[in-house]
Amino acid sequence: MARRPRTRSSTVRRRKPKSRTSWLFRLLVPLVIIAGSVLAVYVGYLDYTVRQQFEGKRWSIPARVYASPVELYAGYEISAKNFEDLLLELHYRQDPQLVGEGSYSVKGNVVNVRTRAFNFGDTAQESRKISVAFAGAAIGGLTDAGTGANLAIVRMDPVQIGSFYPTRKEDRILIKLDEAPPTLVQGLLSTEDRDFYSHFGLSPKSIARAMWSNLKAGGMVQGGSTITQQLVKNFFLTPKRTLRRKLKEALMSFILEYRYSKDEILEAYLNEIFLGQDGASAVHGFGLASEFYFGQSLKTLSLHQVATLVALVRGPSEYDPRRKPEHTLERRNLVLDSMLNEGYITEQQATEAKKQPLGVAAVIHRSANRYPDFIDLVKRQLKQEYKEEDLTSEGLRIVTTLDTRIQDILEQSIANKLKQLEKSPKSNDLESAAIVTRRDSGEIVALSGGRKTESTGFNRALDAVRPIGSLIKPVVYLTALEYPDRYTIATPVSDTQISIEAERGKSWSPDNYDNREHGIVPLHTALTHSYNMATVRIGMDIGLAKVANTLKNMGVSGRWTCTRRSCWARNP
Repeated sequence: MARRPRTRSSTVRRRKPKSRTSWLFRLLVPLVIIAGSVLAVYVGYLDYTVRQQFEGKRWSIPARVYASPVELYAGYEISAKNFEDLLLELHYRQDPQLVGEGSYSVKGNVVNVRTRAFNFGDTAQESRKISVAFAGAAIGGLTDAGTGANLAIVRMDPVQIGSFYPTRKEDRILIKLDEAPPTLVQGLLSTEDRDFYSHFGLSPKSIARAMWSNLKAGGMVQGGSTITQQLVKNFFLTPKRTLRRKLKEALMSFILEYRYSKDEILEAYLNEIFLGQDGASAVHGFGLASEFYFGQSLKTLSLHQVATLVALVRGPSEYDPRRKPEHTLERRNLVLDSMLNEGYITEQQATEAKKQPLGVAAVIHRSANRYPDFIDLVKRQLKQEYKEEDLTSEGLRIVTTLDTRIQDILEQSIANKLKQLEKSPKSNDLESAAIVTRRDSGEIVALSGGRKTESTGFNRALDAVRPIGSLIKPVVYLTALEYPDRYTIATPVSDTQISIEAERGKSWSPDNYDNREHGIVPLHTALTHSYNMATVRIGMDIGLAKVANTLKNMGVSGRWTCTRRSCWARNP
């Protein structure tokens, strides 16, 4: 019996349609992988940026230029009034208790001073309390205020006359975390970041607490950014507020917390935070802010002063103690309340601190160029041994030979003399240049390169090429004395009329200032009275080439060209 052939079923199975979830999953997986890769690369880049900047040279510290320090001793000619003027120039403040460095008090003819510590390079001088007794226009005696022992000499910290800033004008005094007053750290933790030692860069608790405090106060009284976020914002980022920047800030905060300890982050914060503006220069860090606002080092501040600095963190412009003292006082007391609430200080300490005035010193302006012509000379000399970037970033302390009292007298004398001279007809727009040196050492104690003392311009004291005049006379006599077989200080020389051939058939005959001939005189008399005719005779006898060689040996630069009749210099 034959079998019936098999036939395909007439019903065809339909394939199930692809799931939308499956299609979406296959699309999202590569997108997630790509996004994750991009994020990983970006985080790696941020990690590299954080480590490179944070582990390298974090800050460019400008070089500070100081005048010559005043050395006090019995018999030193300075009146009590002038000494107090010096203290004010050094930004010392009056305080009968002498609390903290940089303070003084006056009682009769005695001035009690608590000096500032200063590293002079050859020696580091500690702060000390001294009593300076005056006898008329001089110091009668110096004693140690603690022991009563007589002191032979006391060197005051020098006046800062300028700075060499980098292109970005920021200034700071670096401090270590263990050098900061405990109350400073406590004030920052209680007002800026209570959970600093427990969070990992961001603190949701702080954000929620800040929102609630601001809502209750009806305004901004507390921020939600952690200290780490504030450091990232100041150290790595621009002030621009965008969502992208906030994301970058969060990522860098995580990286910073992962890479470095809490103490390292806090120490960097203490030195980086922006706390004010000194002219064109930004004041960064609590070390410099302490001197800028109170004229004393950070370690000597009292509780109420520390709280004032902490108050500035929220906004140096908004809480500027010099411009808005009432606003600053309110914020300072809020800082003290926060410290009390966190248990860092007692109620009695908070009450006593609130009674204190702000106590901010007069404006302490750290001029970048107080004496620009002298600073120009200093910079030219330093460039022979230092690179430009070292002068503007290594925090050098440069103590010079400038005497600020002599410099001020010189500038005032020039101003008065020019004013007097310009009363004569056709004597407008006169200029000047002057250099004052010490007789015993040759040190330059004052320099003026022109009548405009407030800005750098053409420095006539260093760059003007003018007839040398009578300045050449000591060089002529010095050259002559190098030949003792011909000249000594007692050798008779002729101060009589002399005629020297000049170019184009002309002649030159010098005259003396008094228009007289003095005949035969000893060499030392000719030099003492600056006799022109005698000097010319000696110079022509010795030879101008030898005089020019003496100038070179004395350090006078330039290419000297000499003939039988004359010598002149060309700029190098």
